[in-house]
Amino acid sequence: MRRAAVAIAAGAMAVSLAACGSAEEAGGGNDSTASAAKGDNIKVGLLLPENQTARYEKFDRPLIEEKIKELTNGKATVDYNNAKQDANLQAQQVDTMITNKVDVLILDAVDAKAIKNSVQKAVDAGIKVVAYDRLAEGPISAYTSFDNVAVGKTQGEALLTALGDKAKDGQIVMMNGSVTDPNAAQFKEGAHSALDGKVNVGKEYDTKEWKPENANSNMEAAISAIGKDKIIGVYSANDGMAGGIITALKAAGLSDIPVTGQDAELAAVQRIITGEQYMSVYKPYAPEASAAAEMAVALAQGKSLDSIAKDKVSSGSANDVPSVLVPVTSLTKDNVNDTVIKDGVYTAAEICTGKYKAACDKLGIK
Repeated sequence: MRRAAVAIAAGAMAVSLAACGSAEEAGGGNDSTASAAKGDNIKVGLLLPENQTARYEKFDRPLIEEKIKELTNGKATVDYNNAKQDANLQAQQVDTMITNKVDVLILDAVDAKAIKNSVQKAVDAGIKVVAYDRLAEGPISAYTSFDNVAVGKTQGEALLTALGDKAKDGQIVMMNGSVTDPNAAQFKEGAHSALDGKVNVGKEYDTKEWKPENANSNMEAAISAIGKDKIIGVYSANDGMAGGIITALKAAGLSDIPVTGQDAELAAVQRIITGEQYMSVYKPYAPEASAAAEMAVALAQGKSLDSIAKDKVSSGSANDVPSVLVPVTSLTKDNVNDTVIKDGVYTAAEICTGKYKAACDKLGIK
């Protein structure tokens, strides 16, 4: 928890999040289910989408829980559950949160469209919903995430940098995320904005459930279809898939193929310092988690989001949702010290284990 505390402190400096005002001003509008003014004794529901990606259990959950405790002088309770990539299970979990009469719900949707009816049920029960990391459909009151188009653009630009003047000497493979995740479409949009016209895309996939094993199978199919001698780079939308992709490349005898990623997972950072993976997108979870906690507590207490949410975002079913969008950084071997180590996400000792020590020493990672 030491790292979580450090990251929370960093997030608090990165995003100014003081809440004040009245229930009429709160996100979600002036409606009949607006929360009556409450003190610190609130109940917050927290639903995260899956545990395949390391971030949710290691960072998001503890960061959100700690920030809620901090904001409520330790008096709030947090009801937590993880859907394990099962949209039907998550719908049942929303029902449980309604039965347990939480005051507000922080929701990271497995399937942003499928969850719409559940969001409506929660709102009908007087529970405001904060969409976390993914823009859930339905009458949400607030949203926090990263600038997802910028994430994809950052990845695409990094791949172009890695390819240099060889960008059109062969073909790249694009490994996008799951179609059930609206973020994946935004990552794809950003990546294409950087790559289109500058590279030749040999094969492109939408990877079911973001699973590394599905990315691995897709990559094997791409190698077979394109020919291993023609592949010069891979756009991977996240680090988990990058791991599956790199395994397939190695099995085909391919090395020195730049592969992108996202989430700055420990295994990815280690692959980056040894050159197996070119880059990842570092998304500082502390400010995102802090924003979600701030907005949830404010909504539960009937306060305004005006001083918290400076942006507005619209989905297919909600317009001008008060939002906090957190900037991102391209993580390469050259800035490990200045990103994940500086922010307390990992220590050098965690990164530089065993076979990675020599690479760390060469890069001055400490």
